[in-house]
Parts: sequence; structure tokens; C-alpha cells
Amino acid sequence: MITLKGNKAMITEHVEGLAETFQDGKYPHVQHIHVKAGGNGTCPTASADEDGDGIVNTPEGGAAYGEVSTTLTDSGDTSAAAAVDVEHAGIKGGSATYERTIDLDDKTVDAIKNGGASVVVHGLNPEDLPKDVQDAKSPLDDSLPQAATAPALCGTLADSQMGQPPKGGPDTGGGSTAGTDDTVMLASGGGILVAAGAAFAISRKKKTNSAH
Repeated sequence: MITLKGNKAMITEHVEGLAETFQDGKYPHVQHIHVKAGGNGTCPTASADEDGDGIVNTPEGGAAYGEVSTTLTDSGDTSAAAAVDVEHAGIKGGSATYERTIDLDDKTVDAIKNGGASVVVHGLNPEDLPKDVQDAKSPLDDSLPQAATAPALCGTLADSQMGQPPKGGPDTGGGSTAGTDDTVMLASGGGILVAAGAAFAISRKKKTNSAH
């Protein structure tokens, strides 16, 4: 859930089922708000795997969800410049709750309200991937393995106050909110399915809007 008050965003997020460990520590899952120019931000499907290596990497997914506009870190920088800052990754481990209040720029706020924004959590378990993918470097930062920056979970953002249905796959509950806040629901279903040689997929679990 993202609640907007002007450009201030209060973010609450819970994830489960992601890769748990990486190099004997909690897996650092970097996550972002992505913005698609012109609206219509969506989440990629398996068909986005253009090179046929069995996963959807970040550039391949970008055609659906656009560029990074905001990095959801646990502290410090939230700009696109922090996109691969694994030290301050907002999600660490396989299951976690993320809560932070940050300022968004006008471009991101407009994209959220106009259906052009998605939240993407990155980081696949290398052990679940084909050997050539395990050995590949990230197209974003060659000091990281490709698995670290490949998308693992994606959800479109829909303005629940306006009753706009979310796009990109997951089913959500309807409803509206009280008061004057612009309340935006992260329309991701919860768990994520990853198998060797397969692209990621969103599980379709219904969620119900809560009133504010």
C-alpha cells in the first residue's frame, strides 16, 4: 500500500517466497518504483525472455514496466542512482515487511495516478536457474550476478480512490477509500513462482482495499 499526501509517500509492503540467502547472508532484494513513459505500466510475462535463457532480465522486463524512478531503500538515497545499492536494499531475506515514508518527484506521482507505475522487487535464487544464467553478470552492474538484479516480483499500482482497476495480471478487490488521501494499492498478489528454466510469474491472490 502506498498512501500519497502531496509528494510524500507512506509505503507499507509485505513479501513472502523470495530467495532467502545469498553468500551466507540474507538475500538483498533491491526494489523500485518503475515508470513507463506515456502510462500503461504493466508487468512482463514469460514472452519477454527475448534471449531464451529462461529468465526475464531487467532490460527485457523494462519494456513492460519502464525505467527506475525511485529506489525503495531501507535508508538513505531513494533516487534512481541507488538502483543497485544492495547494502541498503529495502527487502532482505525471503520474507519481510517494508515500511518507509519518502518524497517522490512529480513525474513519479503523476505516473502512479495515471497508471504508468509499477513496483518491482529484484533478486532470483541462482540455484533455481540454468547454469549459464548463474554464471552471467548483471546487465546493470557487472560486479553483480545477473540473478541479483533480475526481477522476481512485480505489481502494477492502481489508484484505488478513483476505482481504477490494476493492470498487468493480478486480481485485486474493489472498493474505495475515505478522506482526502490518494491511496494507491500495490496490486501484486503475494507469492512468486520461480522454476529452473522458467521466467517469474505472479500468483493471483485477491486482496481487499483497506480504508484510510
